[in-house]
Amino acid sequence: MRFLSRTTRIYREIYIIIALFDIWISDSVLASSQAEIDKHLELGKKLLAAGQLADALSHYHAAIELDPTNYQSYFRRATVYMAIGKSKPALPDLDKVIELKPDFATAYLQRGGIYLKTGQLSDAKADLRRVLELDPSNAEAAKQIEQLTPLAEFAENARNLAENGQYTDAIDFLTRALEISPMDADLRALRADAYEAIGEGFKAASDLRAINRLTTDNTAGHLRVSHLFYRLGDPEQSLNEVRECLKLDPDHKDCFKHYKQVKKVAKAFDAVVKSSEEKQWDVCLQSLEKLTKTIKQKSAGLTRQMDSYQCMCGAKNGDSAAVDVCSRVLEAEPGNADALCNRAEAYKHQDMFNEAIADYQKVLETDKNNQRAKEGIADAQKKLKSSRRRNYYQILGVPRSARKREILKAYRKLAAQYHPDHYKGNDKASAQRKFIDISDAKEVLTDEEKRAKFDNGQDPLDPEQQHEGFNSFGGGGFTFHHFDPFEHHQQGNGGHFEFRIKKRKQYDSGHDPLDPEQQQGGGGGPGFQHFNQFFQGSGFQFRFHFN
Repeated sequence: MRFLSRTTRIYREIYIIIALFDIWISDSVLASSQAEIDKHLELGKKLLAAGQLADALSHYHAAIELDPTNYQSYFRRATVYMAIGKSKPALPDLDKVIELKPDFATAYLQRGGIYLKTGQLSDAKADLRRVLELDPSNAEAAKQIEQLTPLAEFAENARNLAENGQYTDAIDFLTRALEISPMDADLRALRADAYEAIGEGFKAASDLRAINRLTTDNTAGHLRVSHLFYRLGDPEQSLNEVRECLKLDPDHKDCFKHYKQVKKVAKAFDAVVKSSEEKQWDVCLQSLEKLTKTIKQKSAGLTRQMDSYQCMCGAKNGDSAAVDVCSRVLEAEPGNADALCNRAEAYKHQDMFNEAIADYQKVLETDKNNQRAKEGIADAQKKLKSSRRRNYYQILGVPRSARKREILKAYRKLAAQYHPDHYKGNDKASAQRKFIDISDAKEVLTDEEKRAKFDNGQDPLDPEQQHEGFNSFGGGGFTFHHFDPFEHHQQGNGGHFEFRIKKRKQYDSGHDPLDPEQQQGGGGGPGFQHFNQFFQGSGFQFRFHFN
């Protein structure tokens, strides 16, 4: 018995020692854990103040893992969630705070505020009243409670108006309601429907996107927005939204079907945009043709976008259809400055300068500082003045955008018809004048420098505009336009020259400025003597134009 008693006593002493050791260890661990928790909370607080919200959040996660009963850790994490706009995960944390500390008024205030923003009015009312029970002087809670009644009235009025088709008035009430409850998905959906009903598609899309951010796994919402952007004529945004749908559900049948079609359209549309940005107007028009063939499902918005690009690219490229296309754009948007300027450019390509000036003036009436319109109207006025002279494009019957090959083709055809040696008609004098005009037109339009001058309102064959000429014949005033006659003669070539003589007044008064007998100095003066001696027997033909 003594042995057993002694053994029992030893075991009892060992037990006491172990128990005391466990208590010591537990206290040490608790002290260590609390120090670690405090460290995470302090770091989280500093990072939160510095705006490093993601890092702050990670420290609050760690603090909660170490001690799931610390209400401060939950509250601070909820504060970070709300700071980064994630109210949904903040709610469970605030619920836990209130569970652990039922008299924490600030937690009720934060949760009531979330309920108010999301449109959960009864829950918001209960929390805000609890705040005032705990803290009767809380001004923020009192202010939010005062918003509950008008918010409910705004929402009710909006629903009634929308049901009666009074969408504009409904939108007004919904906007006022959403100022108080911006995260109310139902109110945003109602306003999106109202915006669509009055044709404000992009505003509707904005509300629908907000709803998609507020909800999870909303494949139907992303598909709806994708269809809406397609109808609005924005295939790139349409493609982005349908991709979001497929991220949520890769096997979504309707999203995948829409994705295949939109992807092709977006690619073709991107080619149009890119070529226009690079000012490759030919490529732009070709890309528009490809886009038209790609589209299987037409939309009014996409058609308007295509018309806008065809208006711009066609006008820049001198396309004959550009005026009609731009006019179609302006029917939908009468004040579209770009479309007006583009149509004005298209008018100028067709030598309709008065119409071009009128379009530029419309732009300047609303925006007097529009540089494109200011430069355009000056150019159109200059070309209008120039158009009263010979129009070389009209003479050859080619558009202003014609390439050199097209110009030469037109020239050869007309030259064969009006050449003095081949003309079959009776009015040979008229044919000869026509042939000279044709030759002049070919000369100007096939020479890049001369054509540029003509396109800028100058006639490079008009001596009065050029203020220069060949004048080595003793004051005779001869101007050679086609080539250097001396160089041509020395090469042994035949041909013809055209002279423009600044002696029109002498001729009109009965004096022939080319008659040597009528020139001073008897035999025509030194200029004509040199002229006759140099070209005598050369086989050249000469034509003279009087200015």
